[in-house]
Amino acid sequence: MTTSRERVLQALSFQPTDRVPRDLGGMRSTGISAFAYPKLVAALGLPPRPPKVEDTGQMLALPDLDVLEALGCDVVSILDGATNAFKQPDLWKPYDFNGRLPGMVRNPAAFQTQPDGTILQDRRRMPPSSYVFDEEHGGQPLNIAGDLPKPDLEEVKRNLAAREVRDEQIVALRELCRRVRESTDRAIFLNTGALSTPICIHGWGGLAVFPIICITEPDFVVELHELATEHALKNIRALLPEIAPYVDIIMMAADDWGTQNSTIASPKVFRTLFLPYRRRINNEVHRIAPQVKTFLHSCGAIYTLIDLVIESGFDILNPVQWTAGKQGYRAWKEQAKGRITLWGGGVHSQATLPLGSVEDVEREVREVVPVMADGGGYVFCNIHNILAEIAPEKVIAMYRAAE
Repeated sequence: MTTSRERVLQALSFQPTDRVPRDLGGMRSTGISAFAYPKLVAALGLPPRPPKVEDTGQMLALPDLDVLEALGCDVVSILDGATNAFKQPDLWKPYDFNGRLPGMVRNPAAFQTQPDGTILQDRRRMPPSSYVFDEEHGGQPLNIAGDLPKPDLEEVKRNLAAREVRDEQIVALRELCRRVRESTDRAIFLNTGALSTPICIHGWGGLAVFPIICITEPDFVVELHELATEHALKNIRALLPEIAPYVDIIMMAADDWGTQNSTIASPKVFRTLFLPYRRRINNEVHRIAPQVKTFLHSCGAIYTLIDLVIESGFDILNPVQWTAGKQGYRAWKEQAKGRITLWGGGVHSQATLPLGSVEDVEREVREVVPVMADGGGYVFCNIHNILAEIAPEKVIAMYRAAE
């Protein structure tokens, strides 16, 4: 009998599988809102439990093993010390989000409630009518009255040096990964800031600023990305040999290059200022651990960048937002087929899933999945996170239609 891990690895290697592998919550863009999660648990007929809110910005629940089993999901996650492969009772503390959501968080002291019911978390706010935390301008204000703000390279060096992985971190993560491997036959998806890189089109000052700097000051960006790459390679060489036997997929970058209609910057910018550094990083991962697959998250209409993503050395592309831009899922699959695994894209997350009927969801999944799964290289999930308003019946229908 094929195990979940074998199924995922077969798909990632473009081999035939007994069925399409499925994911829920392997990383922080394939998850489910903590507000939607208790309803899903109830609809599946499982015992009630407070959701473990692993991502307290997006307010995402860490799916439990019985939920993964009920939906036929094949992936467990390691998310900066938290995992759903086994229980970690000492990690989670109760917090009810001002009575809105009896849940579990790692640090209840991180939240403060204002008189109007708004909850503060650092600079982020969740008003009583909201299901996520956010901050003004998304934390990326733009002022074009003077010179564009750009990072000070000496400060960048200091910040990167502070993020170098330490011996005690290596030991702790190695032991966690080893324990996860011993506890499950599902594929293991590692998410850790120690291996993800700060190279990003919307980093270093924000989405409105950095793409402009890439055009106006490319030599500065080269210097910046060289620093970031050397930092990433140092951490990879220190950490990856210790954990490689215990993990299957590593989240390497969240770098959203697309809008609803086009790319944020040109393919030329990607090729000259991003691709060489991404390729060096991916090549080093594959040199040290050829069996481990590297994962890129990049939202939006990035169809025109698929070849460059492949050339960068990534094994997996997510969230497969074929609904953005003028190409559909058939074109995405044709472009990727046999060259890179598509992870996601199972249903239109902005139209069919929130606005369609259960039958509409089932119909679209049954249309999309055979195309995406043709020739392997596909793992099923929603295009992005399942939001708070999504009815549990649609979630169940989505996963069961993928069979």
